[in-house]
Amino acid sequence: MPELPEVETIRRGLSQFIINHKLKNTEISCQKSFIGTPTTGVVTNIRRFGKALIIDLDNQKSLMIHLRMTGQLIYDGEHRYAAGHPSDNFTANLPNKQTRVILKFDNGTLYFNDQRKFGFIKVVPTVEIPNDPFIKKLAKEPWDMTSDEFYQKLQNHPKSCIKATILDQTIICGLGNIYADEALFASHIHPKRRSGDITKSEAKKLLQSACNVMDKSIDSGGSTMATYVKADGTKGDYLELFAQVFRREGKPCPYCGTEITKIRVAGRGTHICPRCQK
Repeated sequence: MPELPEVETIRRGLSQFIINHKLKNTEISCQKSFIGTPTTGVVTNIRRFGKALIIDLDNQKSLMIHLRMTGQLIYDGEHRYAAGHPSDNFTANLPNKQTRVILKFDNGTLYFNDQRKFGFIKVVPTVEIPNDPFIKKLAKEPWDMTSDEFYQKLQNHPKSCIKATILDQTIICGLGNIYADEALFASHIHPKRRSGDITKSEAKKLLQSACNVMDKSIDSGGSTMATYVKADGTKGDYLELFAQVFRREGKPCPYCGTEITKIRVAGRGTHICPRCQK
């Protein structure tokens, strides 16, 4: 599943191609992948709530898009631009057997491909976007939360380990496995520590670290790994340029030289420095 920086990269990329262009027609080959009644209209904006993309139209309707694990958005116009799970679909003939929804614009076509059919496009009245059940449950993103708010959130879940707490999108929105590991490392906090034991100063540092690592990832086009690329088909390079611990097991800690290790926390592979994160 893409993390917040990858979705933000997609939002910025698609904004170049479809804003101020008209959605003329929608073709649906998988009913599970499209919720609501197809609509038409000119794209006025592309927003993001957590990992969900929102395409606003001038008819007061919006398309909510979630790529989930294997979703792709492939825009085919004067040039082809792709985002999401990389495969031969980026250069193959479209539509194909993985194409679930086709959005036809006045200047090209946006294909929604999804191998495992976990993603979706949903038509929602624009004014109702904040009240949609999927959006409504999301907490604030790190940039929008004060350190006092964050600290209180942690205190409300005192027995949960800190990594599990910050992965919960109803507590803080946008942190996935990569950025949780990176933020905890930057804060010198062990991921198995109880949330209730985190001090106010540690909570402040952790929140700032979360903002910093995601800002760097957005600037570099996302983490990508093996599953996500930028809107123009090129790979993000956060892991290569900035990641300190994620997928660096066996390599030296950039702070103290101790070997980075991989453990399991909250059911997820987790990367730490045993010395810096006691």
